[in-house]
Amino acid sequence: MSYEIKDINLAPSGEHKIDWVRKNCPLLRSLEEDFKKDQPFLGIRIALSIHLEAKTAYLCKVLAAGGAEMFITGSNPLSTQDDVAAALAAAGLNVFAWYNSTEEEYFHHITKVLENHCNIIIDDGGDLVNMLHTQMTDELSHVIGGCEETTTGIIRLMAMAKQGQLQFPMVMVNNADCKHLFDNRYGTGQSVFDGINRTTNLIVAGKFVVVAGYGWCGKGVAMRAKGLGARVIVTEVDPIKAIEAVMDGFDVMPMHEAAKIGDFFITVTGCAHVITEEDFKSMKNGAILCNAGHFDVEIDMKRLREIALDTVDQRQNIIGYQIDADRWIYVLGEGRLVNLACGDGHPAEIMDMSFAIQALSAKYLVEHAKELTEKLIVVPKEVDNEVAVRKLRFLGKEIDSLTPEQEAYLNSSAI
Repeated sequence: MSYEIKDINLAPSGEHKIDWVRKNCPLLRSLEEDFKKDQPFLGIRIALSIHLEAKTAYLCKVLAAGGAEMFITGSNPLSTQDDVAAALAAAGLNVFAWYNSTEEEYFHHITKVLENHCNIIIDDGGDLVNMLHTQMTDELSHVIGGCEETTTGIIRLMAMAKQGQLQFPMVMVNNADCKHLFDNRYGTGQSVFDGINRTTNLIVAGKFVVVAGYGWCGKGVAMRAKGLGARVIVTEVDPIKAIEAVMDGFDVMPMHEAAKIGDFFITVTGCAHVITEEDFKSMKNGAILCNAGHFDVEIDMKRLREIALDTVDQRQNIIGYQIDADRWIYVLGEGRLVNLACGDGHPAEIMDMSFAIQALSAKYLVEHAKELTEKLIVVPKEVDNEVAVRKLRFLGKEIDSLTPEQEAYLNSSAI
């Protein structure tokens, strides 16, 4: 065991957090029991970079129960919880992460994880995969394949694959139905406002909430904002998604128009510079900005810092920027992922499904290592369905099954 963490004495607090997650994640509990018996990862080294809080920690323990040797870091400096990292280290796992690490420390920790000849890469945003391909190419020969957790990471993988750079197969976990339909929509929708409410202590009802992006995450955020009584404005670059937002009952307009109206701004696009200097200068006094995309590039924080006349640490995780004599705008969590920089991330029951997909996708890679030829792999339907069937059982729900006659009918060309 090796680790680089803040303080091993924090472990008891982290252990209690992980135990709470375990009690609320029946899918992962059932996989943990299966893995203990079957040992699908015996002899396998897994490198993992996901937001290092209690739900991720339990995933690590489930994989370790299956025989994996785990090498763990966090995917965002502000989402790592030091007591959780300590708890994993105390349990004998290899951990390299601490809260609020510098950029240099962050990439040092990634290096420490990847220098261990890992076979499976579990990534969130693509930093592990990127470093393997750019700075640690000697480690590529050890890799069977990997799994990518989030939209941003898949965008990076697709670009690499298109350019012929991707050297090993990656399962697109984010695109599984049991991931994006629930995690991206219900998880992001709830956890974004958990972070906003915890940090600002302000009411959402009656205010204008501007949601930048209407993918699955944006749909979830807009739905929750509406449920809290907000008047919701959506900004989009995709005309199809914009029509969908209109038909879902939301106003749609360009960001430069929404900037004049909004009280809260939430970016969730996966793209850069969604809110820019032009928008900062037209926002009303007291506007609150936050980002729910993976990287801190959606709000042009560099330019905001340059044009601000003054700044103030208004509350924990809220920095105010003075735009002119009479106007201040406020940014939550330094423009980083608000649901984790300012909160505890998605609810445990949601991550139960997402991380079950992760665990089973990693198992699929090990079992089919010699058969995989494609570099970008869709989560097999049997994996998605297994998670859905288990989830329904734990929810106490049953569904119908097709009769042989119905299956024959659906497969018949006579339909």
